[in-house]
Amino acid sequence: MKQRPPGTQKPRRFVPRFHWELLVCGIAGHELIGMDAAEIRPEDALFVRDAGGLRWYRCVRCDSWLPLDPPLNPTRRSPPDRDEIELPLRGKALRDKVVLRLIAIDRALHFVVLAGLAALLLVFANHVASLHRLFLRVVADYGGQSHVPKHGLAHDVERLVTLQSGTIRIVALVAALYALLEGAEAVGLWYMKRWAEYLTFVATTALLPLEVYELTTRISPFKIIALVVNLAICVYLLLAKRLFGLRGGAEAERAERERDTGWEALERTAPPVTTPAS
Repeated sequence: MKQRPPGTQKPRRFVPRFHWELLVCGIAGHELIGMDAAEIRPEDALFVRDAGGLRWYRCVRCDSWLPLDPPLNPTRRSPPDRDEIELPLRGKALRDKVVLRLIAIDRALHFVVLAGLAALLLVFANHVASLHRLFLRVVADYGGQSHVPKHGLAHDVERLVTLQSGTIRIVALVAALYALLEGAEAVGLWYMKRWAEYLTFVATTALLPLEVYELTTRISPFKIIALVVNLAICVYLLLAKRLFGLRGGAEAERAERERDTGWEALERTAPPVTTPAS
């Protein structure tokens, strides 16, 4: 069965088709080749054609054809050859890029929060003794008593300012190390590195039992959303990215990417070249 261009397949009845090419082109614009060329050669018909006084350009990402006037001031004689063109991602390769970068943004946010927390804890550890003295003075001045209640906000603040500075620094170190882990995941996923997919899967899976335990102690919408998101990330990485050899592993994923991206993929969905009637 011949593969059809994005947006031309019959819609599914229950599960709608989602075309990443159309989404990305809607945000970043179409990828057109040869818009600065003075003339079009027969071998360029795969992505640009002359017809009816207009020049029809094919988006090499989403397969849309756009009629435009020929350039008034061309900068080159003909479009670049195929070996000079870097084709954009299409199909599942494009889907993976979008999804992995969304996960990378999530991990980058985690990095910022954890790094900020680590810095805050280090500052707090350096001033914990003076903060404790300040807290006791405030309680004595405004509370009219020399001791702190055994419950409530004042009790929680006292527990915080009486922590050992060494303990706080250990917590800050753990937060900093985890921030570095999240930062490494973010960078690797942004550039679609295979090692980052494994690192993200292992790190996310390791935290799932803790998230489930947190839900058993206290349920909140934020905890539920975080658990669902992390479960979705694990399932996506395991199945869609074929980690640990599942569904053919890296070789099957590479073959899938090559099938959806490249000149052969464009040739499969290209309309035939018609000769104008004389």
